[in-house]
Amino acid sequence: MSEERQGTRRSDGPRKAQEIFDATLDLLAEKGYEGLTIEGVAQRSGVNKTTIYRWWPSKGALLGAALIGARQLDFTPPDTGSLAGDLEALLHTVVTLLTTRPASDIAVSVLGAATQSPELAVHVRDFFADRIALEQPVFDRAVARGELPADTDTTLLMDLLAGAAWVRVVLRQLPIEGDFVARTVGTVLDGARLRT
Repeated sequence: MSEERQGTRRSDGPRKAQEIFDATLDLLAEKGYEGLTIEGVAQRSGVNKTTIYRWWPSKGALLGAALIGARQLDFTPPDTGSLAGDLEALLHTVVTLLTTRPASDIAVSVLGAATQSPELAVHVRDFFADRIALEQPVFDRAVARGELPADTDTTLLMDLLAGAAWVRVVLRQLPIEGDFVARTVGTVLDGARLRT
């Protein structure tokens, strides 16, 4: 089945796709991946389960589409006029995602489930590919302004920033200090070496 047929892009899907996506993420936040079912999504969204199965043949495929297409996780790349400002805005988005319910419940559930479900892991990779594509204008503008070399590994740059937030909040379960975002962006952009 093609990606378009499965309705994994923002513009594809049945007429009530947003209701389906919202129900999917709400149930995931409440019950975790194990408790997420197509039947539960159908009941919560008011859409017949055969319609859902027609577009998404499994709960992994449905969740993958919901991660990309749901309003709850909608994303507009920042344009502050500087790379540091844009990266701080991007990292603030990640921190908010990880510290604000129900988004934090969704993020943690997806991370845990992706380690156990190869099918879901594929859809999570699609989500991150979609997100990095949306973030690309930030890096294109930074290259045009001379703030980054054209060959910068932007995926690595975002992994370092987002990874810092994930480790701090989810794994270490430490609070985010007021200057965490600015310090993290500064460290990633400037490095941690002593300069003489």
